[in-house]
Amino acid sequence: MSWSPTPDPTLGDRDSVNAVDILIVPRAVDLGEMTVRRALPSTKRQMVGPFIFFDQMGPAEFLTDQGIDVRPHPHINLATLTYLFEGEILHRDSLGTEQAIKPGAVNWMRAGRGIVHSERTSPERKRDGQRLFGIQTWMALPEDREEDDPAFLHHGRDSLPHIDADGVTARLIAGQAFGETSPLVTASDTLYADVALAAGRSMPIDPTTEECAIYTISGEISIAGDTFGPAQLLVLHPGDRITVRAGSDARFMLFGGAPMGAPRYIWWNFVSSRLERIEAAKEEWARGRFDTVPGDEADFIPLPEDIGKPRKAQGGVSYP
Repeated sequence: MSWSPTPDPTLGDRDSVNAVDILIVPRAVDLGEMTVRRALPSTKRQMVGPFIFFDQMGPAEFLTDQGIDVRPHPHINLATLTYLFEGEILHRDSLGTEQAIKPGAVNWMRAGRGIVHSERTSPERKRDGQRLFGIQTWMALPEDREEDDPAFLHHGRDSLPHIDADGVTARLIAGQAFGETSPLVTASDTLYADVALAAGRSMPIDPTTEECAIYTISGEISIAGDTFGPAQLLVLHPGDRITVRAGSDARFMLFGGAPMGAPRYIWWNFVSSRLERIEAAKEEWARGRFDTVPGDEADFIPLPEDIGKPRKAQGGVSYP
């Protein structure tokens, strides 16, 4: 990505018109107090770079004594990143981490060979109520990094590069863009940014990563003459230079990176390049062999039953 002038795509030119390779409207699941929209994985596309899960949480309004209570549960061979626009979530994990996740900050949890964590609303937030809105993503790890030691990295919003120029504001969550570099060290080539455009403004996007996508948060944007509203995932055509224009004040997530190459298998909270590793993790969780979460030892999510076999995900390949 750069700030150099970029010609707009021309209607009628095949490469320009196909700037958006795949359009995905995420499926919505009503969880009661909150709706979650899952854009990845989809039957149209399972991964974009390392991103294998992409969920929009909310926006939701929690009244007094309400909140989220996601009990301790395990992950392997992936990394998670929770990014909030509004509200707060209390993260605890089996490393002993206790971190309040707040808007604009990076919270990267590398599961590696195995980690357990919980996500809850703190008693203080429950007492006062809050509005919660954000994005949760899972990223596959390269095969030679899947069994790394687990880790949790936090970078406050003020430590992330912030760009504000000519009607474009952005916060760089991961990777390199806008002439800046995020302090977050990821396991593979990764781009992730929170971008806002003022109405009538435009921004060029250069193909700096092999795979790239846009997820619309609010407002209206147009690319190559096509208009897109909120809660849509736009997988961009590889190698294209495009311009995003804002028809109204708009916000979107720009993300992508290097593809993983080999497929990944997904079962419940487990992602791995090896089916046998998922089977081993299932056995370990069922027998209580994962570490517990300090301060949250009394509760956990049991291993689910009858949810089928692991599914295979790889780039644009459909589930078998």
